[in-house]
Amino acid sequence: MEYDVVLRGGRVIDPETGLDGVRNVGISGDRIAAVSEADLVGHRQIDAEGLVVSPGFVDLHSHGQAIGECRLQALDGVTTALELEAGAAPVSAAYERAAAEGRPINYGFSASWARIRMHVAGGIPLSSSSPSPLDDLGSDAWRGPASRSALLGLLEQELADGALGIGILQGYAAATDPGEYLEVARLAAASGVPTFTHARPLVEQDPDVVIDGAEEITRVAGETGAHMHYCHINSTSTRHLDRVQALVEAARAEGARVTSEIYPYGAGMSAIGADYFRPDQLHVLGATGTPQDVVYARTGETVASVERLLELRAADPSGLAFITMFDESHARDRLLRFAALPHAVVASDAVPFVIEDGKSYDPLQWPLPSFARTHPRSAGTFGRVLRLAREGLSLTDVVARCTLRPAQVLENAVPALRRKGRIQVGADADVVVFDPERVTDGATYQDSVRPSTGFVHVLVNGEPVVVDGRLDQRAFPGRPVRR
Repeated sequence: MEYDVVLRGGRVIDPETGLDGVRNVGISGDRIAAVSEADLVGHRQIDAEGLVVSPGFVDLHSHGQAIGECRLQALDGVTTALELEAGAAPVSAAYERAAAEGRPINYGFSASWARIRMHVAGGIPLSSSSPSPLDDLGSDAWRGPASRSALLGLLEQELADGALGIGILQGYAAATDPGEYLEVARLAAASGVPTFTHARPLVEQDPDVVIDGAEEITRVAGETGAHMHYCHINSTSTRHLDRVQALVEAARAEGARVTSEIYPYGAGMSAIGADYFRPDQLHVLGATGTPQDVVYARTGETVASVERLLELRAADPSGLAFITMFDESHARDRLLRFAALPHAVVASDAVPFVIEDGKSYDPLQWPLPSFARTHPRSAGTFGRVLRLAREGLSLTDVVARCTLRPAQVLENAVPALRRKGRIQVGADADVVVFDPERVTDGATYQDSVRPSTGFVHVLVNGEPVVVDGRLDQRAFPGRPVRR
C-alpha cells in the first residue's frame, strides 16, 4: 500500500516497547500505520537516515498557550502542550478560544483551582474572557476564606466540561486551610483525575508555613488515593531536593501515586506581585535572597533595591519577573541530576510572551520580534535536555521522560493519551525527527525567543509543522485533548 508519509531509515525509539533500531515508519492520515524493516512506499518520503525518529514530546506544564508560544514549542519538539498546573476556567471557553484561533500543536487544560478561588473568594468574574490565573496572583482577595461547597461544585462542573485534572497553585496561597486542599484531592480521586500542584513552601524555607509543602502532597496522596503530580519539584525544593525526593520515593514505595517533573534551568519566573517576590520571602527561591536576584521581564531591569522591588510590585503585580535560584554557568552536574531524577518527567513551565512597553505584537507574526520576551525554558527545555543527554545521560531514557512517561501521567484519566508518546501502529502520528548530535536549545535570558536547533521535522496528527528545521506558518493541525 501507499502511505501518506513515510519516514525512511531513521533510528526509531519507542519507549514503551523498547524498540531502538533502524526502521521505516508509515503514516496514514493522523495515525501511524506501519513500523517496519521492510521498504515502504509513501506519497511523501522523508529521509531520516542518521536521525532519531521519536514520539512527539508531551509537555504537561505550559502556560504559553497562544499561537506564537506554541510555534516556539513545536520547534523544540513539542507536539502536545497542556496547561495543567494553573489550568483554565471556564475550561470550555479556553478550548473554544483555542479551536477558533487554531493551534500548531495539540492543547488541553485542567480545571483551575486558583481562577475558581479568585471567583469564589475574591469576586473576580468567570467569563469567556477570563484571564490566566497568572494575571491575579499578586491579589490578596482570592487568598481569603472561600465557600468550600461553592469551590468544589465549580471544580466538579469544570471536570464535567472536559478538564484534564485539577491544577492547584497552592504555593501562591500558602496560608489557605490544608483541609481545603484535602477536599480538592478527594474530589480528584472520586473523579479519577490527577491534581497538578505548585507546592507550598517547605518548612526550611518558611518556618511559619501552615504545613510543609512536600509533606502535604505526599500525605494527601496516601490519605485520599488521589494521583498527586508534583510540579517542577526541582525549582520549589531548591537546596532541599534530597529531602523532598526521599519523601516522594517513600510515598511511592507505600503505594501512593505521586509523579513529578523538572525543568533544567537555574531561574524561575512568575508574577512579580506573588509572595515569592516579597522582600522578606526572596530567600525561599533566590540564590542570595536579595532584590538583585530579580529581573523585571518587561524591561530587562535587574532590581537594584527593596524600594524598587516594592514599586514594581505595586505598579504591575501581574508583570512577569525572573528570580535567580543558582548560577547555571557553573552547575552542569546539578542540571544533569535534574534530568535524571528518578521517576520525573520533563516539563517546560513555559510562560506567555511579555511585550516590551510601547511595542505592538501580532500573534501571527513570524519570526518572533526581539521585543517579545519569555523564559528561555519556553523555547528550549527539550532541546536542552537532549543536549544534556550527550553529556552522560541515556538518550532512550531522556526520550521516555519527554514522551511516554508524561503521557502515562494522564492516560488513566484521559484515554486519548494512550495513543501519544509511542511509535506504534495505531498511535497518533505526532512524531519528531531530530539530529542527536546537533540538537540543542538556542534561547538565552537575553534572547529568550530564539528557537532550538536540530529538530529537523515535527509532525502533528500526521501534518508537518516543522520541515527541514523551518516552521510551516500555514500549519494548524493541533487538536484539543479532553477527557
